[in-house]
Amino acid sequence: MISLIFFLSVGVLLFSSLFLLARRNTRPEGSSSALVEARQALRTLQAGLLPWELVNRVFAEQDWEYVRSETPRFIHELFMDERKGIALLWLKQVRTQIRSLQRFHRGAARHYARLNPRTELELALSFAALLSACKALQILVYVAGPYAAPRMVGLVANIANRACKISEQSLGFLDAARLGALSQPTDAATL
Repeated sequence: MISLIFFLSVGVLLFSSLFLLARRNTRPEGSSSALVEARQALRTLQAGLLPWELVNRVFAEQDWEYVRSETPRFIHELFMDERKGIALLWLKQVRTQIRSLQRFHRGAARHYARLNPRTELELALSFAALLSACKALQILVYVAGPYAAPRMVGLVANIANRACKISEQSLGFLDAARLGALSQPTDAATL
């Protein structure tokens, strides 16, 4: 009886391992779709999530002051809940796009020998700092509301902008490397 349980558990373990291996992402890390995804994440961050106008509007205390001074109490709670939801959604989107860029750079660093290790290290540290700051800010917003840490919001936006600039430089190098490889004549074409 014990040997039957042992073999069944080994079988379940092997089956689950095979299942997880079969579900793995089979897309090559150096593929053009990975580059397009990284470009899209970068564009979403720079144009959609990180402009100061948007960040200031999401976390604007003037809106809260106006609502608090001009509306009844039940609207205060409604406004605060809605603004908290918007702030948490903004943070979630920033984290998602940063993770997408981070995945791309982790894969690209394996395939391109000409990447600058110092730049990639700086980018990795920026990603780590940004993800940690986003998580801390997310917890703070969830517990204390969207107006609890205005300096931390600025810190997250600044780190994200710095990571975007470094990533953009790196993506520019990869685009140039790909275009250079495409413009090189092959031996078959020269014959």
